[in-house]
Amino acid sequence: MSNTKLNVKDSSTLLVFLQEKMGGMSRTSLKQMLSQRRVMVDGHVETNFACPLDAGSVVEIVHGRPSYELKHPKLRVVYEDEHLIVVEKREGLLTVATYPGSTETTVFSILKNYVRQSNPRGGVFTVHRLDRETSGLLVFAKSKELQEYMREWWRDIVKCRTYIAVAEGLFDKKEGRIVTWLTEDKRNAVVYSSPTDDGGKKSITNYKVVKEKAGERDTDIGLSLVELNLETGRTNQIRVHLASIGHPIAGDRKYGSGTQLPIDRLALHARVLEFIHPVTEKVMHFETPIPKEFIRLMK
Repeated sequence: MSNTKLNVKDSSTLLVFLQEKMGGMSRTSLKQMLSQRRVMVDGHVETNFACPLDAGSVVEIVHGRPSYELKHPKLRVVYEDEHLIVVEKREGLLTVATYPGSTETTVFSILKNYVRQSNPRGGVFTVHRLDRETSGLLVFAKSKELQEYMREWWRDIVKCRTYIAVAEGLFDKKEGRIVTWLTEDKRNAVVYSSPTDDGGKKSITNYKVVKEKAGERDTDIGLSLVELNLETGRTNQIRVHLASIGHPIAGDRKYGSGTQLPIDRLALHARVLEFIHPVTEKVMHFETPIPKEFIRLMK
């Protein structure tokens, strides 16, 4: 059975369009169809029901489920087209191997196998990374040329990178800008921060406290749910910056977390990623929920 192609005549959103065209299917059924990656917009799989549609776009309904779906407990495909893959990874999964010849499962190795199921000559190329214990959004290129372009122009094409973290203590300043110079000691796998230029890389993080939880006892330091936006993207930048102002991230033993909390992970999540598509030049916006573990900590 061939796929069904539907032409978009007027601007709309994907869910509204599907409701009009799919013969009275419920919102729940339509969202399930999207989550099963059975809807394509202009040649790429689309899972966002709020995706805007322009007049002239083509929506394609895939009959049956693709035989090469990615199924992994720590990785989810959020968006894919012939040029890019955007994924959400769980904590505990490396972006790429730390040394040549490693057999450890990484985001890269999972996606490489996934892409080659449908295209034996296909590949994926790392554009940026997240720490092993940080969860959230990542984008990969499908060609070496695109990888090089996105890396070279990263600061220009990325419009928003927003993280959410649970930090120790209550902030005196609820909003601010952290500027320090970071130096990476690769031998000891640690990053050092200096308030003055000591030869390190200038690094800038903007933060805003969105919720606070005071300690239950006078000896408790409390917790803060913090939204963070990066102007630079250095190794361990957010972790080091928050620790440098006396508010290490919950669960971050490497950079000074000392509280005993009911969370078995680093409380840092890459929540929003917005960038200009390097081929179509459209603004691509991706957003994930705040992890449930963070919400439970703040109650």
